[in-house]
Amino acid sequence: MPTIADKRAGETKESAVESKKIKHKKNILKYLYFEKKKSIAELSEALFISIPTLTSHVEELLEEKWLIGEEVDTKKQGRNPTIYSLDPRYKHVLVVDVTTHDTRAVLLNFRNEIIEEQIFELGVTNDQGFRSQILEIINDCLYRFSERNVEVVAVGLTFPGLINKQTGQNRTYVGLNSENTTLSEVISSQWNVPVYVLNDSKATVFGESVFGVGKDEQHVLSINVDWGVGLAVVINGQIFNGASGFAGELGHVQVNPEGELCSCGKIGCLDTVASASSLLNKVKKGLSNGVVSSLSKYRDKPEEITLEKVIDAAANGDGFSIDTLYNIGLELGKGLSVAVHLFNPQIIVIDGVLSKAGNLIVNPVEFAINRYCLPDFKEGLMIKVTELGDTAKILGMNAFVAKRLFKNE
Repeated sequence: MPTIADKRAGETKESAVESKKIKHKKNILKYLYFEKKKSIAELSEALFISIPTLTSHVEELLEEKWLIGEEVDTKKQGRNPTIYSLDPRYKHVLVVDVTTHDTRAVLLNFRNEIIEEQIFELGVTNDQGFRSQILEIINDCLYRFSERNVEVVAVGLTFPGLINKQTGQNRTYVGLNSENTTLSEVISSQWNVPVYVLNDSKATVFGESVFGVGKDEQHVLSINVDWGVGLAVVINGQIFNGASGFAGELGHVQVNPEGELCSCGKIGCLDTVASASSLLNKVKKGLSNGVVSSLSKYRDKPEEITLEKVIDAAANGDGFSIDTLYNIGLELGKGLSVAVHLFNPQIIVIDGVLSKAGNLIVNPVEFAINRYCLPDFKEGLMIKVTELGDTAKILGMNAFVAKRLFKNE
């Protein structure tokens, strides 16, 4: 008759076997997310799992609707091999991207295909009630998907601002937090799904390093030049967070002690001289001072001047617009030269609204880096404009969710 100790030993052994199986299955899912399609033999070789064991795990993942298999015609005699990939039909991620001007809710599968998206006219603020508004949007989306039997296995949230990687609290937009629970904890508790929060620039750089112009490099900088300036860093293929998750706040490094007041309360931050906001401010100030420009027709209605109009004017040869963009690029390049010396990247990717200026912004950035960086740091360094646009952030958040969801603790 088995003793209590025998029973406990048996339970411990079963628990260890089950734990090992879960780790194996997560490894399979993570590998296929990044490698797309593989055969049993290829998976076995890559993951160091025996073919019989791997076959058993794959069969379970097929039943659980995580994987799909398809035969590949090799034009050879005998049975064609089956190639396995993540099934795009059943498991989904809801990515909610909150910016200073709107909120975008995107439903994706694990093949990074966007199933549907919706844009809401709600930008992040510290106003009382914003947390409730963003929660309402997320809850409405998840309720709508559940009504249609669309399985959402995780939620990813991207926000601007300083986000603590341990707690998920936003230290810039503190209205998103409460005394007892974070926004992610509320959503996770209500819908019983894991929720992951990431700074918008970090989501962008991860998207660029996995799917964009930086996908073949291990050391990537992404400068998100939007209404502020956000820097994010990938080192050895991993997002660089720093101790609390705040690494990369280049926009709030002082570049002019005698400069303008920044939104953060300090004087002369890079944000004040190299962001889209500073560009429009310089254009409006120049027009009010009587400069000659094709934009002069907006002198008495400066509120109608947009970034796109400035870029179009520059592209069509307007000297004032070209000079203003060039000066913005020089300031940006000066700031980036500090980051180049700190992180020694292989590529700098220019993201955000100012990326629409293309070479009009890249050329002065390159000039400044050539001027202010030591020669050895410039060797092999590429500076490119994003090819993914706003999608880099969404795909980066999806990849971050996949990496965390399939992580072996």
